Amino acid sequence: MKVNKTNIAKIKAKKGFICDMDGVIYHGNKLLPGVKEFVEWLKTEEKSFVFLTNSSERTPKELQEKLSRLGIEVDQSHFYTSALATATFLDSQHPKGSAYIIGDAGLINALYNVGYTMNNVNPDYVVMGESKSYSFDRIELAVNLVIKGAKLIGTNPDISGPIENGITPATKALIAPIEMVTGRNAYFIGKPNPLMMRIAVKKLGIEPEDTVIIGDRMDTDIIAGIESEIDTVLVLSGITDRETMKSFPYQPRYILNGVIDIIDEGCTMYE
Repeated sequence: MKVNKTNIAKIKAKKGFICDMDGVIYHGNKLLPGVKEFVEWLKTEEKSFVFLTNSSERTPKELQEKLSRLGIEVDQSHFYTSALATATFLDSQHPKGSAYIIGDAGLINALYNVGYTMNNVNPDYVVMGESKSYSFDRIELAVNLVIKGAKLIGTNPDISGPIENGITPATKALIAPIEMVTGRNAYFIGKPNPLMMRIAVKKLGIEPEDTVIIGDRMDTDIIAGIESEIDTVLVLSGITDRETMKSFPYQPRYILNGVIDIIDEGCTMYE
């Protein structure tokens, strides 16, 4: 792609970087090209950065360990997930409540840490995140709990996510049967919900005009940045390609093949 050094310089001049993970940093257990160099650049240039992921499966500690296995050392404080945002939201709405959870360790631990108890009889909330334990029996129980009055929460509105050999269903797809059967719409906490972006900007300690968000999804990452008045970078290393991008009524400020383009100056910009 054509190099625009002036606009690349604008990205590099940013003081704060909000980075998605799936499709930006890795696919499954495969590190994407140039990521190690990009993270080293962030540290060398003393940029403020946070990995802001809609995935709810892993705890920040598990994400830190995953990157470590892939050869990247980053402090645990640089990670924030939709599971943590969901726990913060529920704690503010109904402190010390209870939930029936369909999700993995990241979501279960986040809710437990804010004082929530697990309840499959009469919970305050049914909470759905990505999960390998998804099953008909669990969906059937969730449907009936919602019908009885439990409020329905989704950790994020992603329909799918990238994996090493393709894509996988994500929270919005997994929660759809519960919505359809009960007639109740879930409330989704993750990007583009402003809750996630406010937390990310607060963690960075950088003004929005000095911040950029890097993501692979138009419907979460890019719109979240636009609505938060943060410059947006779409990478084509994840779920979105150029044709898909054209179908949206809004566009990213910048387009990259991947984060390595920030280092080797190989990007095309949308003004």
